[in-house]
Amino acid sequence: MLKVKVRLLPIAKNINLPTVLKTALLPGDYGERLFIATQVGEIFYIGNEGLRVFLDLRPRVLKLGIAGRGYDERGLLGLAFHPEFYHNGLFYLHYSVAGTQGPGALPKSFKPNPCDPKTLNLKWTNREVNFDHIDTVEEWILLPNGQPQKRRTLLNLRRPFYNHNGVNTLTFSPETGNLILITGDGGSGYDPFNLSQDDLEIAGKIIEINVFKQTFIPNPPAVTRFDELPRPIQETLTVIAKGVRNMSGISFQKYFDQYIKYVGNVGQDLVESIYSFVHYQPIPVTQLTEASASNTELHQEGFINFGWRGWEGAFPTLISRNCPGNPRTDEKIIAFYNEAVKTSAQRLQPLTCYFHHDSRPNKFAGTALTGVQPYMGSTIPNLTGCIVFSDLANKSQPPNRPARGVLAYTRVKTDCNLSDFNIIETDDNFGPQPAYYVSLGTNLDQTRLFLGVFSSTKVTDFNRGSVWEIVP
Repeated sequence: MLKVKVRLLPIAKNINLPTVLKTALLPGDYGERLFIATQVGEIFYIGNEGLRVFLDLRPRVLKLGIAGRGYDERGLLGLAFHPEFYHNGLFYLHYSVAGTQGPGALPKSFKPNPCDPKTLNLKWTNREVNFDHIDTVEEWILLPNGQPQKRRTLLNLRRPFYNHNGVNTLTFSPETGNLILITGDGGSGYDPFNLSQDDLEIAGKIIEINVFKQTFIPNPPAVTRFDELPRPIQETLTVIAKGVRNMSGISFQKYFDQYIKYVGNVGQDLVESIYSFVHYQPIPVTQLTEASASNTELHQEGFINFGWRGWEGAFPTLISRNCPGNPRTDEKIIAFYNEAVKTSAQRLQPLTCYFHHDSRPNKFAGTALTGVQPYMGSTIPNLTGCIVFSDLANKSQPPNRPARGVLAYTRVKTDCNLSDFNIIETDDNFGPQPAYYVSLGTNLDQTRLFLGVFSSTKVTDFNRGSVWEIVP
């Protein structure tokens, strides 16, 4: 693949961790503005005089990094503007709600033991007590006086652990006009309760919400399963996909009269995976709940399954056992053999995977996939039509160098084989500070790319974030 080199042009500095980067046309405005949502609950946009506050949601967002942990995967996770935002002022938020902290679903972190069947079949019990927090999805409106105001709550979701809640979780589909919500598998590691493959579990899914339907339920109950939702809410929901571990959004690339969809599934220990698909057959939630109630099997041809937890990208999910004296020969054991077999023919093959350990030229050892965006611009011609992705940190770097994220790119192939990928070289303006690449965004016509950077792994290290435009 061609070598590509880019520069990073600073747009905003000294902000908190930027989770979402996307543009929108403000009502009455004359051009797109870049909006920046931070994990702690702020939303800014780039105005004529620099950074301006659009909405400060921090009083509503759960306090992050409690008990000295610092690292956190909760907070303000999703922001989406209605396709008619310029005319109706509607936008949507997904965040972890203040004051909803619980003890969690398990007393300690989880790792399966194939020799102990009990660890392979755990159940999430006493969910109303044993949960970590509640996430909410809300509809807001920008009033004529320029003040945002909440209109209604669409969903309240009880989550089992603090991690794997997704990021950049909300997007409007240009195909259906519906709001898309991505839910992570709930966290802890290895999906302890196999929520992502259970059709009735809300965790581990890609969901479409018909926001045009009015449910008239002012405060929906906090739930974990689709069959716990009131019927009017069920009727607004369809499920596009299952087998999600943790994703950094969904993006659409128009190709003639159809759209290619791209998502990136964060891996466990082996690989990070990018998927693409065009056609899919969503399942209405009412059909899922009715099939369960009548104990009938639901036809799922055309329904997307990414394979998690039986599969990690192109590979059966593995557990490593250390080999004393030689880490390069660590033993790999299939974690969930039966589940890997069951989903082997149903799952979607990834477009490409990259490894957590890789010494090949022009490759890198990844940490966590943080963004996937098609680039349709012309100013970086070698990237036109390519899929650009970002990773949190390159583990291939020498240990004495500060941490650096990675930009890379791939192309869609038509032969059903894994696509190759290559590193995008960037100039380094970060000095001696770490630079973790935490988000990747684009403008409305996908001709510009934006990169969110944070100089710490702790969300409690405030004002250490920045946003850059990727330019030739």
